[in-house]
Amino acid sequence: MATGADTHTLRIGPAGWSYRDWIGPVYPRGTGIDQLRTIAGHFNCIELNSSFYRIPPDRLIESWKRRLATIADFTFSVKVWQKITHERNVDEAAVAHFIHTFDPLIETGLVGAFLLQFPWSFRDVPENRRYLSRLGTWFRDIPAAVELRHGSWNNPDTLKLLGDRHLAFCNIDQPLIGNSLPPTGYVTDGELAYIRLHGRNRNNWFNEKAGRDERYDYLYSERELDEWHRRALQILGSVRNLFIITNNHFQGQALVNAFQLKSKLERRTVAIMPELVASYPVLENIAAPGPGQGRLL
Repeated sequence: MATGADTHTLRIGPAGWSYRDWIGPVYPRGTGIDQLRTIAGHFNCIELNSSFYRIPPDRLIESWKRRLATIADFTFSVKVWQKITHERNVDEAAVAHFIHTFDPLIETGLVGAFLLQFPWSFRDVPENRRYLSRLGTWFRDIPAAVELRHGSWNNPDTLKLLGDRHLAFCNIDQPLIGNSLPPTGYVTDGELAYIRLHGRNRNNWFNEKAGRDERYDYLYSERELDEWHRRALQILGSVRNLFIITNNHFQGQALVNAFQLKSKLERRTVAIMPELVASYPVLENIAAPGPGQGRLL
């Protein structure tokens, strides 16, 4: 969605698209459906998660490029390799290699941002500030957002550091446990802003015995989404591109909340896959009728 004089672009979508537990609630069972194209047909962005675990091979990059070639106004946000954000034992050449892996997608407009997600253990200390500064240099020609989870970063110096390096501050929603970064509405770069919703599953967020699905098993309420609706509107007036990514992926809940935010921000009903509406009847009042159907009540 472009707003104003086509100067502010809103992109909403989920983190990832390939989850086994989406078969049934999202994708029809027993079909050879192209899951990537299905989600890209409903949202104008997806956060690419697999790139966090490994650098994708060229054949996979070409596959994504080919499958998305006929879908207009779609772009990826690329989650940066964990060796860069978590292990932090790389140099500029390694970072450049990671970035250039995506050149075929960048050249065709299929990459709109890179996301540098740091762990909760990454705190505001001089060594880490120096590392962020280097990353700003290494990503200087690429739109990039930085996700910081520890509350020690919630200060004006952080915003200045990122702003000086043309890095966007990633505003997050996460369980508020200990010194965790609270919800914010910061803008540090006029080109890019980023919002990432993880859910508020307090019981399992730091539970070492909990699996990935248990940590991200959360469905935002309308009231909770309204908080982010207000922040998104404020942020959107200050940047050219705003990405909103829902990461509470278990059982397709990220899609439910992404559709709800899309409907709120675009002020209209939206096309939703029937399997998801059947699994989550809360979507019925925002689902646009399909061909030959009346308005869902």
